[in-house]
Amino acid sequence: MNPTQQPLPSTDSRPRFGLIIIGDEILSGKRVDKHLPKVIELLKARGLSLDYAEYVGDDPQRITATLKRAFASGDVVFSTGGIGATPDDHTRQCAARALGVALTLNEEAKLFIEQRMKDMALEKGQVYVPDQADNLHRLNMGVFPEGAHIIPNPYNKIPGFFCTGGSDPHAVGEGGGVFFVPGFPVMAWPMIEWVLDTYYRSFFTAQAWLERSVIVFGAMEATLTPLMEAIERDHVGVKVFSLPSVDHPQFGRHIELGVKGAPGQVAAAYAALLAGLKPFNVKLGPELVHS
Repeated sequence: MNPTQQPLPSTDSRPRFGLIIIGDEILSGKRVDKHLPKVIELLKARGLSLDYAEYVGDDPQRITATLKRAFASGDVVFSTGGIGATPDDHTRQCAARALGVALTLNEEAKLFIEQRMKDMALEKGQVYVPDQADNLHRLNMGVFPEGAHIIPNPYNKIPGFFCTGGSDPHAVGEGGGVFFVPGFPVMAWPMIEWVLDTYYRSFFTAQAWLERSVIVFGAMEATLTPLMEAIERDHVGVKVFSLPSVDHPQFGRHIELGVKGAPGQVAAAYAALLAGLKPFNVKLGPELVHS
């Protein structure tokens, strides 16, 4: 069975991408987060980039507030963790509260979950009993905010879901949305890839990203700030970045100063950056390029 797909429409500008990582186990250090570097990798492979990320513990009030901001942002936000059916899983309920809608059993999700339960019974040589207590409990994993759409899970068929936060929270297609996946990387990562490949493919090639930078010795960020501001002012769409280091194993104390943006814009901005550094009489080291 294929889930209903309603592609989000293309716009002239790249959507902003965010990531919310939910779970006490991350904040307590019991588990090390793997989602942030992987999501950066998945986006980068498609010519996209992550704009922000946020960690949230298993606190319903805080999760609700975080999701409310995400829905209101109009961004494409991935949320990992907390969509199970145990007492410490609050994400589905918080998403409904953030949107001001009821929770309801999603019919597509129900079919996927039932198929999973049938497969499990078959693997164990048992008969599938729909009204068995544990099977009824498993259906809670398909209880989503009203109007949600599912994200298929290729690992075990238990789907994730997504909702939009536009003027009509039930309508897919008003910009971005929040896409909820499990905390398990083996499930979450292919589900995030499915979202990107299904709804945001039109942005892949058009939004290739390039970084060009140079190692600068003997300068202070405060001194270079006016130059950085001038580059961003004169080259709209390009971002200037400054990464200072005091104990780099190769370069020692230095600043990596550079620009990033669409390849067609970066060349002129980088040339202006190098020209702007000349009056400072600083020593320049290697030049770096990342795409």
